[in-house]
Amino acid sequence: MTTKEIIRSQYQAALEMLAQAIIQCPPRIWADPQDKNQFWHIAYHALFYTHLYLQVSEDEFLPWEKHIKDIHSLGSHPQSPQDEAANRDPYSKDDLLAYVDFCRQEISAQVAALNLEAESGFDWIPFNKLELQFYNIRHLQQHTGELCERLGTRAGIDVDWVGKVHEDKS
Repeated sequence: MTTKEIIRSQYQAALEMLAQAIIQCPPRIWADPQDKNQFWHIAYHALFYTHLYLQVSEDEFLPWEKHIKDIHSLGSHPQSPQDEAANRDPYSKDDLLAYVDFCRQEISAQVAALNLEAESGFDWIPFNKLELQFYNIRHLQQHTGELCERLGTRAGIDVDWVGKVHEDKS
């Protein structure tokens, strides 16, 4: 396998695990008001940044058609994304699974065109495109792991490990 095929495979494997978590999440966990960051919000955040960091640069990024301004962030910010997220209806499972599919297509298109030696394209990311892909996959998998842990502890739900995906799921 080439480096780009490996990158594509690992993105697809991580997305497959996130899709499983989304599908299996019970409604009581999906939008639990006691959570600082609700399940759907973490899933959306992971998908948003997966999508963003696949682009050549921030300037070339076109948000997903159902993106809502300032809802992609987690943590404390002056515009308080948690308040924004808590004050709106959550994205549905179907919405986020559609975003997973969109990201799968973006992976197929964008990874093939990557110049792995180029700068990241994001002034806050101080490394090249190759390292950005590892960074992005780690970010996606970290939040997927967080959601899997939440499912396991609160509902006894296990998400299957996906080690690699050789064929695109688009």
